[in-house]
Amino acid sequence: MAEGQSVGAAVSAGEAELRPTQIEMNGINVITDSERKGHPRDLFWPWFAANVSVLGLSYGAFVLGFGISFWQAVVVSLVGIIVSFLLVGFIAVAGKRGSAPTMVLGRAAFGVNGNKLPSVISWLLTVGWETVLVILATLATATVFDRLGWGGGTVTKVIALIVVVALTIFGGVMGFDLIMRMQSVITVVTAVLTVGFIILVVDKIHWSTVSAIPSGDGQALIGALVFMMTGFGLGWVNAGADYSRYLPRRASGRGVVGWTTFGSSIAPIVLVVFGLLLAGSSKALSAAIAADPIGALANLLPTWYLIPFVIVAVLGLVGGSVLDIYSSGLALLTLGVRVPRYVAALIDGTIMTLGAIYVVFIAHSTFVVQFEGFLITLGVPIAAWCGIMLADILLRHRDYAERDLFSPSGRYGDIRWFPVGVIVVGTVLGWGLVTNASASWLTWQGYLLGPFGLGGKSGAWAFANLGVLVALAFGFVVTWAFGRAAVRAQEAAPVEPAPAVA
Repeated sequence: MAEGQSVGAAVSAGEAELRPTQIEMNGINVITDSERKGHPRDLFWPWFAANVSVLGLSYGAFVLGFGISFWQAVVVSLVGIIVSFLLVGFIAVAGKRGSAPTMVLGRAAFGVNGNKLPSVISWLLTVGWETVLVILATLATATVFDRLGWGGGTVTKVIALIVVVALTIFGGVMGFDLIMRMQSVITVVTAVLTVGFIILVVDKIHWSTVSAIPSGDGQALIGALVFMMTGFGLGWVNAGADYSRYLPRRASGRGVVGWTTFGSSIAPIVLVVFGLLLAGSSKALSAAIAADPIGALANLLPTWYLIPFVIVAVLGLVGGSVLDIYSSGLALLTLGVRVPRYVAALIDGTIMTLGAIYVVFIAHSTFVVQFEGFLITLGVPIAAWCGIMLADILLRHRDYAERDLFSPSGRYGDIRWFPVGVIVVGTVLGWGLVTNASASWLTWQGYLLGPFGLGGKSGAWAFANLGVLVALAFGFVVTWAFGRAAVRAQEAAPVEPAPAVA
């Protein structure tokens, strides 16, 4: 299917219903009005399921590791989670207005071919995260089976990897309708089992110990805030419009923002706050979570609940990996790879599987540490891209000219050098203001901490990770200040509908 083509103009009303047993044939093409369906509230299901992972509990230990008090951690967690997912919600509105995936809509800001730079970054980030989630789900299963005495060795890991990979690739290949159905099931199952986990371990909380944790300084607060934003919403901004693009044009923009933000935020808020109470109650538990998030949590449970625990752990991680593989496939198509969408998902699934095999069976934890540094590093250019996109979306008063999203000679142009330069400069600034102790090959980062009078790589601001916020703010402010004329020029011509297949 060629770019810009839709799958048919004459589709019956019944075909606008969810059809989870059929492979989605749409790729990065514009979704026709006859195929649009649902309501903004339907966005609750995929976003809740993608963010209900029990790893949210472990974030409590991670945040307290910045040396801040419980109440400080609660505040930065709430702000970091809600604000970062609010950004996802704003970008999701563009999907309703443009009927195309997130990275295709970015062509309006960067040009059809200029958009390949952020598309590469998006593809690397989503493939990376889906690989990490599959690895964690595999290791979680092995950890629980070892605790049960059923063996957590190679055979268990192989079987777990096959099951997790199969669920992830199957969802990615089948596409939107099956993903929406899968995520609704995952939402219900994981929500119920997570409540069961909380009830069983609530007696591990000791408020006197939690409330006695001393407060941290401003640098620690900012570092924790950036960590929460990067770990949650900023990891999803490049996929915000991939699911809202199927909504009818008349759907409420406020509803899109609200349901995306609510669905994404509610589970992490509950999990992180409870995780703060658990980790703050025991330094030993906090240290164990930092070393082995899944295993440390499993050790809190009675044996009879370990099977439900591994179900909630795996399903929560699969909920995230399914959304990642779907979006990574769309990003690959946006780069110009001319294959059907389901083939793109298979390609990414193959890369994901090979990466997971390497980490689980060959490199073990050594590679994970290095890979986390790689993913965090990509968070800086994604933050710069997010700032540019947010400003570009806010500056637009009309829907996208869908035909021109696929033509370098159209109103959006081939390469728009100004926004490309903004993302490059924002990334250079951002990398200069972050440090990454998790990977030795990233010691070059933080090169601006000294010249900017922030104490250098060992100073008080070294781990505040200001670079993420700077990249985000720089992209937004510069685009808002200097991109208005370009957007007005693009919107001056009348919008023409995208062509349909005869």
